[in-house]
Amino acid sequence: MSAPRIRTTTVGSYPLPEWLAALPSEQARVDATRVIFGIQHQAGIDLPTDGELYRFDINHPDTNGMIDYFIRPLDGISSSVGVTAWRRFSGTANMGFRRKPAGVVKGPLGEGSLNLFADCAMAASVAPGPFKFTVTSPYMLARTLLDEHYHHFERLTLALADLLAEQVRELPCACVQVDEANVTGNPEDADLAAEAINRVLEAVPAERAVHFCFGNYGGQTIQKGEWKKLAGFLSKLQTHHLVLEVAHRPPDDLEALRDVDPRISLGIGVIDVKVNHIETADEVARRLEAAEKALGAGRVGWAHPDCGFWMLKRSVADRKMEALVKGRDLYLAR
Repeated sequence: MSAPRIRTTTVGSYPLPEWLAALPSEQARVDATRVIFGIQHQAGIDLPTDGELYRFDINHPDTNGMIDYFIRPLDGISSSVGVTAWRRFSGTANMGFRRKPAGVVKGPLGEGSLNLFADCAMAASVAPGPFKFTVTSPYMLARTLLDEHYHHFERLTLALADLLAEQVRELPCACVQVDEANVTGNPEDADLAAEAINRVLEAVPAERAVHFCFGNYGGQTIQKGEWKKLAGFLSKLQTHHLVLEVAHRPPDDLEALRDVDPRISLGIGVIDVKVNHIETADEVARRLEAAEKALGAGRVGWAHPDCGFWMLKRSVADRKMEALVKGRDLYLAR
């Protein structure tokens, strides 16, 4: 069967199953990954993710590992953060909502024990078909670090980019998605972020995607920004499609996306993950209709939630996924 004109996908994370946190083991993680793939498959999601369970850490079960999973294994980074490092980091403008650095860069970065291939291969072993694997942007990772070695934010960012590029070269998945939730509030860094993200994307032999949002913690937007300041930046990315937060954004923010290079397929967030409200199929269809009216027929290639589901209850996330698919189908049938 041919793919629908607008395909559905999830952004990455899924609510942690309580039984995995209660009785953690490698087999339980594999089983949970199988379940999460199955839930998305039953909902009709065209391109599912593994729920980002490859990042699961029993010592930090309340997070989705977007930062620590990538930072802690690397050579050259110390995760021991004393009061001096804490104070130095909290005095910078790197991460306004985060006072403690994820680590302190003490020497040249190396891959250490980071092994994306092994984790992606585990997901592939239980996936029912093609799936997407997610990787945090080097720019966002760099902003969480206290740098005592490179003494230059650009060099640190590009060192992380080169390291991640080596990790994504042979991942056994249909799509690799780079996730970035910080440059949206720091458009002055757009050129550096684009260079770093492109170094990772250019190493990916499969479908390439980049997800951008304005942050989500406890249903709160973290970054203050707007799409109109980022349209040029988005056009510079060597990606096949974008995965963009739109449902929780002001309606006029959508207009700015008309200026994105037409070679890039646009993914539009039609499910708001910052609220517990379950969208109806008609609400999703109306959001897709509004997007294509603003952006032009054929510009929308993907429909998805604004961001990952990890902060929602499973019952809410599952029903939102069902609404996503039903709404896409309703819109395409009109």
